[in-house]
Amino acid sequence: MSFQAFTDYLQLEKKYSVHTVTAYLKDLEDFQKFASEEYQYSEIVTVNYSIVRSWIVSLVDSGISNRTVNRKISSLKTYYKFLLKTEQIEINPLAKHKALKTSKKIQVPFSEMEIENVMELLEQEDSFEALRDRLIVELFYSTGIRRAELINIKLNDVSFAQKTIKVLGKRNKERIIPLLPAVLNTFDSYLSFRTQLETIKDSDYLFLTNKGVKIYETLVYRIINSYFSKTSEKVKKSPHILRHSFATHLLNEGADINAVKELLGHSSLASTQVYTQNSIAKLKEVYKNAHPRN
Repeated sequence: MSFQAFTDYLQLEKKYSVHTVTAYLKDLEDFQKFASEEYQYSEIVTVNYSIVRSWIVSLVDSGISNRTVNRKISSLKTYYKFLLKTEQIEINPLAKHKALKTSKKIQVPFSEMEIENVMELLEQEDSFEALRDRLIVELFYSTGIRRAELINIKLNDVSFAQKTIKVLGKRNKERIIPLLPAVLNTFDSYLSFRTQLETIKDSDYLFLTNKGVKIYETLVYRIINSYFSKTSEKVKKSPHILRHSFATHLLNEGADINAVKELLGHSSLASTQVYTQNSIAKLKEVYKNAHPRN
């Protein structure tokens, strides 16, 4: 079964990223396979909710977390809403579906000391890869940008005159983020090494591998995980935790939550409020230690 019309809808109308569209299609294909093997459905347009419920049960039985199951069902919900919108179905089989309960995970940000220790590690080397990795860490921590946003930064997105960087966020929404002087200095050092690469294939892009091609998601993850594994005992060490640290540290220092929302590129304040949980925990600790009636 072809999902081309749905793919076009996600890309052109919803303006979802390639990564998101790929994930949606994978979920649909998995459900299509299940419906075909278990119920002999050649296509999933006409399924009823009982089949969806059976798939949910099989996913849970396989050990997949409720959070992951909810994400997969969210893909189905979007698909059936599309079919309803384009008048290919009259009833949405997932109209009354309720998401599975999940425990709220509080992401633990890196401490300022852990980040400082990583910076010291990165300062010990002076090579193309070392400067690139240092700039990646500094950009994540000083701007709070997403991994996909960092990968797609182009040289002309950086303005040394304005001391800003232009980022293309979700749904092609642009935002301008100020750059700290220290980060601009690292930019200078990295770019001087970048010009010395033997071959540069993806010349428009800021971050390259030593072979001159645009960096990719798994490489960025490995860079962050590798350096922070040397200074942090935290279970999760990823680019998103650096984004989380950026937001948490700003809020801890009294930054306005609406300003942090704009820097992060969130469309709603609710998304930003997730990062206040650690700030509230810190406030409680300060209150407990400082209040005279304690």
